[in-house]
Amino acid sequence: MKSGAHADESQSLRGFLSMVERDFPEELLRIRVPVRSQLDITSLVFELERAGKSPVVVYENVEGHAMPTVTNIAGNRKLLAACLGVKPADLPTAFRERCQKYIPCEVVKEAPWQEVVLEGDQVDLGKLPIPLHFPIDAAPYITAGQIAARDPVTGVDTTGFHRLMVKGKNRMGLSLHSRRRMYEFHRRAEQRGQNLPAAITLGIHPLHYMGSMAYAYPPHVRKFEIIGGLFGEPYRLAKTGVRDLEVPAGAEIVIEGEILADVREPEGPFSEFTGYASYRSTQNVFVAQRIRMRRDAMYHSVVSGMSQDHILVSCVTREGEILNTLRRNLPNVIGVHVPHRTCGAFLAIIKMAKNAQGEPQQAIMAALGTEFYTKHVIVVDDDVDIYDMSDVMWAVATRVRPEKDIVLIPGCKGAILDPTSDPETFTVTKMGIDATRPIGQDFAERLIISEEQRARVRSILEASGVKV
Repeated sequence: MKSGAHADESQSLRGFLSMVERDFPEELLRIRVPVRSQLDITSLVFELERAGKSPVVVYENVEGHAMPTVTNIAGNRKLLAACLGVKPADLPTAFRERCQKYIPCEVVKEAPWQEVVLEGDQVDLGKLPIPLHFPIDAAPYITAGQIAARDPVTGVDTTGFHRLMVKGKNRMGLSLHSRRRMYEFHRRAEQRGQNLPAAITLGIHPLHYMGSMAYAYPPHVRKFEIIGGLFGEPYRLAKTGVRDLEVPAGAEIVIEGEILADVREPEGPFSEFTGYASYRSTQNVFVAQRIRMRRDAMYHSVVSGMSQDHILVSCVTREGEILNTLRRNLPNVIGVHVPHRTCGAFLAIIKMAKNAQGEPQQAIMAALGTEFYTKHVIVVDDDVDIYDMSDVMWAVATRVRPEKDIVLIPGCKGAILDPTSDPETFTVTKMGIDATRPIGQDFAERLIISEEQRARVRSILEASGVKV
């Protein structure tokens, strides 16, 4: 184990903020006027999105709290791409490639979040500026909490986002509705009659955010090793006081505790990524035993609801995972886009240079089999801009023959938070749409304006005082 974690902040939230302030100052907004933790922190970001802006926002004056709040760190493709040193268009490919390069972690002896320790009666979640995001929410919610725990059977750990509803000074409602590794770890601990030791990390670098949402990897691989692959170097971790669980050394705040066995309590409603209030929950309970933090800690919150901060990373990771699956058998697939405005999960658009009939159907089946949250897939030709929904819907409107090009698959596993999924089985009917031109027959020729001609008329407009 090594010491000296204080010196290097490159893997921390602070390192990310420094990069943004240095290289993209227009993408960092500091709010110095007083704001309330109730509603203001979240609704301000939505107002920015309506204006077409998505900067990182630092609230320096949250009423009733000395601690600043940082939000919207993952709501901007340009900034996420900069973290990987690539162009925004190359973000899904870079994620796909780097998250497969697992790098063993480095454990350090000291971490800045060890500076302040609150335990026993000192543990009080009310000391943190935890926002109430929407009026429908049952209580303030921790949304940026990365929960780390170990499989009671194999000892392999994981980390991921799970919503946390504040119920008291040291008690939170928790939903493990993604039904992935954390859900299984808790189930296995519960079978043994044991609580699941866990640690909540607050204040992380966006690459941790991104790597934690990878899901197509072997069971013996640690999520922290995937995150290291994104950084291109070992991810630095430090031990907590909970069964030596390891969490990021660069974190701002760490809450140590356990997820109770055989205890279920009401949790929710909560303003979920679907744009709806969600009443569905696994109704678990997390009890905090200790809070550790930096002396000058910043609170990190993810904007709830259908915000880019909540959804964009899942768009990118799903684009990368689906692209990874498709490229194995369909090298003519050019790109995949999972739009933010379709909840960052439910729709995938695939762009391909079709060589034969049936390839779009093959792509549809592969995409639906890769990610169970995805329930609609549209395949388009290589002349369609998959990032322009107007262009995609033009292809659907003009190239789809419904009786031949639409396929429905009933009874599929869906997302528990999808309001159209069956309330008992959470199954849905999935749909694929082949919006490509048929091969081997004459088809209407698309009207095209060349880039050269577009540049010419733009110059004419600018000379006429019109900016485009």
